[in-house]
Amino acid sequence: MTIENNNELLREQLGKGTVEVFTTTAQTGKDFYAVQFVLESVISSITVADCTGEGSLVTTIPAGTTLFMNITAITLTSGLAIGYKE
Repeated sequence: MTIENNNELLREQLGKGTVEVFTTTAQTGKDFYAVQFVLESVISSITVADCTGEGSLVTTIPAGTTLFMNITAITLTSGLAIGYKE
């Protein structure tokens, strides 16, 4: 398969593997490579592998935001998100 541009690459990446739609149920033991926030969401806790300062992400995230990082655990106080994993 030949990737023509960055948009095509992004679609390929986000379409592969499995997805999990979640709200306020704690997501633990995960291996998300991206989390997309469908609605404005409030993150109450987040753990990111090989990252420092992820505590700064305990905040309100606008709808449409996607975090591209290895998220191993996340809990929302409110909102709706999609976790992508291989």
